[in-house]
Amino acid sequence: MLAACLLAAHAGAWAAAPGAVAGGAADDAPAAEAADAAPFRVHLLGTGSPLPETRRFGPSVLVEAGGQKFLFDAGRGPMQRLHTLGIPFAAVDKLFITHLHSDHTIGIPDLYLTGWLRGRKTPLHVWGPAGTRGMMEHMAKAFDYDIKIRLEQNPGSQVDAADIGAGVAYEKEGVRITAFEVDHGPVHPAFGYRIDYKGRSVVLSGDTRYSPALVRQARGADLLVHEVAAGSEELMRSSPVVRNVIGIHTGPEDAGKVFAQAVPRLAVYSHIVLFGVTEPELERRTRTTYAGPLTIGEDLMTFDIGPRIKVTRTMAKE
Repeated sequence: MLAACLLAAHAGAWAAAPGAVAGGAADDAPAAEAADAAPFRVHLLGTGSPLPETRRFGPSVLVEAGGQKFLFDAGRGPMQRLHTLGIPFAAVDKLFITHLHSDHTIGIPDLYLTGWLRGRKTPLHVWGPAGTRGMMEHMAKAFDYDIKIRLEQNPGSQVDAADIGAGVAYEKEGVRITAFEVDHGPVHPAFGYRIDYKGRSVVLSGDTRYSPALVRQARGADLLVHEVAAGSEELMRSSPVVRNVIGIHTGPEDAGKVFAQAVPRLAVYSHIVLFGVTEPELERRTRTTYAGPLTIGEDLMTFDIGPRIKVTRTMAKE
């Protein structure tokens, strides 16, 4: 039985807990951060599996950089998480998709429709692998009746979608977003993304097995957000479903190898898929190949990227 672990994140000797900092702390860091009016910030909106859960929503990450907001994937529940963080829906009009599995896209209709109902005046811009544009065109058709009744001429009800390949997908206001291919088994292409801003970088793995391309993109990154999947020995022996799922994702030992080779300032687990494995076990298995800074991500965890990486967490609203 699929069981995504509901234990609290285990804070090991190197783990960065909420309220902690990672990386080289500098005496003048607060002044430097204050001088940067446009923060480089990463919010984990959803860190969970394809199953509907209350603690971990579907995979989704919001990145703020250069005064802009970029959503990466929209699994189940991103609008609820944006609401909890106090981020205006109208401000989120850029979506990057790693691949077209439903657990990464099922929240898009809510983002699309609720955004313009709450004041978004610009089209929803969407970038992703081949098939993205077709998916968004069909989505607009699916809700055509509702859109016409409410406000047909509202530009916020429009979609501007593009199928992209590997390479620079976006560059504006000092923000550069690069797509790179990763290995998600039969799902091809599947992307990871690197976000660069003011000499700092964040890398999102997307769904992948161990990927040398990811290691290259993430080498020396400030923050590496990586997926992980793990199964107990018993389930790996007895369940073909578990073996198949684990086979197209990254196990904790291989994720540790990625972290050890890429050497990010902070490694973070998100999109956590566990079959009979606890979070302490997840960390223990990662530590067989990696000894550096590691956080097991939680929904509503925020990372401020600067001279120090500040980690905070917002409590979910009922």
